[in-house]
Amino acid sequence: MTLSIKVFKSIENLSEEFCLEFFNVINNKQNAKGKINIALSGGNTPKFVFQNLAEFYKERLKWGKINLFWGDERCVPPEDPDSNFGMTKKYLLDHITIPSENIKRIIGENNPQEEAKRYSQVIKSSLPSVNILPKFDMVILGLGDDGHTASIFPDQIDLLKSDKIYEVAYQPASKQKRITITGKIINNSPKIYFLVTGKKKSYVVNKILNKKDDYLKFTASHIKPVMGELIWFLDAEAASEINN
Repeated sequence: MTLSIKVFKSIENLSEEFCLEFFNVINNKQNAKGKINIALSGGNTPKFVFQNLAEFYKERLKWGKINLFWGDERCVPPEDPDSNFGMTKKYLLDHITIPSENIKRIIGENNPQEEAKRYSQVIKSSLPSVNILPKFDMVILGLGDDGHTASIFPDQIDLLKSDKIYEVAYQPASKQKRITITGKIINNSPKIYFLVTGKKKSYVVNKILNKKDDYLKFTASHIKPVMGELIWFLDAEAASEINN
């Protein structure tokens, strides 16, 4: 595993640079056979990224070569404000030309257990198998204030080692059901990106990146690609405690 940490002065700068990185990675792969498989994240930071992609990369990327999946989803319909798919649709999908069959959404309004099984089969049939596991070309992740990533929360850390592809998870405070990718599938990707912004995240970022104290209680600290790159994109506020 190789680790890179990139710090930008603002969320706007981070979004611009990540979109350029996204473009370069995709562009380098677009001559290869088959589709490029990407797992997207929800959250506020990806919203800026999606807006940037829609504005500046609408024509530059061959979207027909890209399959879009989701790392996690809240168990709500797409029109619900909590829907990760709904947010992506509003800020990206409605503004680009991409075949509908390339958009592989988690159907949040379905029965959670059945949908986790269904989506696992979608992943298994759509992605190549490496290390006897499905392999995304790229996984984009966020980071919660409590150190969770995707919808793998610290009190459900066993999902990191699950043999299933996707599972049902619960937001600890609200008990909202979610469907999440599991740790082994994340770590099987050759490129994993954390997009993290805001002062509220700085405490957890510092603990994880400096391996301080009880950092292993944070699920994000266990994200380590088996063969590939782990790249953190941070704004100045999120990175403000790294050197403390």
